[in-house]
Amino acid sequence: MKSIIFIFYVILTMHLGYSQNDKTFSEYETKAFKFKGRDAKVVVPKIKNNKNLWIWRARFWGHEPQTDIALLEKGFHLVYVDVAGLFGNKKAQRIWNKFYRRVKKKYKLNPKVVLEGFSRGGLIVYNWAAKNPKKVACIYADAPVCDIKSWPGGLYSGVGSPTDWSACLKAYGLDNTSVLDFEDIPINNGVKIAKANIPVIHVYGEADKVVPHSENTELLAEKFRAAGGTIKLIGKPGVGHHPHSLKNPKLIVDFILAATTKL
Repeated sequence: MKSIIFIFYVILTMHLGYSQNDKTFSEYETKAFKFKGRDAKVVVPKIKNNKNLWIWRARFWGHEPQTDIALLEKGFHLVYVDVAGLFGNKKAQRIWNKFYRRVKKKYKLNPKVVLEGFSRGGLIVYNWAAKNPKKVACIYADAPVCDIKSWPGGLYSGVGSPTDWSACLKAYGLDNTSVLDFEDIPINNGVKIAKANIPVIHVYGEADKVVPHSENTELLAEKFRAAGGTIKLIGKPGVGHHPHSLKNPKLIVDFILAATTKL
């Protein structure tokens, strides 16, 4: 009987659009719902700021949430839609286009959003921003994947992930040969973001063997700066792919606040 009541309770709370399982943001009103068949969330700040600012988490909901929580305290909304398994491809971008329109309209959010990409989340963040530069206030990327050949491909010095690599190639309609000439990756797409004067900050571990910064962040930053863009890099000596973020997120938060002051 108790199990039946519990199941009914879970179904009811899901129907109402509230998450009862997300302890990370338990102090805030969290709306959980399905969007195009995918999990989506919106966390509402206790006191909204007068610019209706927001940050869009691309992947790994609730992981190392220091920056998210700090911005919630500054009146930012926090949003998320799961596009896992798509590796930032065109289908993922179409879902993001529709989700952007939905949450912006429903919650009356600022036309420009702060994008947050952890690890493989860097793919969708950069690929979407390159096609929607007028909708982006700034980008915070953390140990981001900037080239699918680095991760999950593992074609250079990184360890790669064979299972994810197979899924990634399928998602893009590529094979082991055609991917070698594939250029629709953040390293190249970042140039469009740089030319749009969108400020960017990357945090990464200098000993990362999963998403080596020399194959990802460093190459993106080189092209970004050559195109006249502003990018701030924060390397963590001796740190691998984990932990993400900074224990004290002040440097990240200050960067985001500076980028959104004139919106």
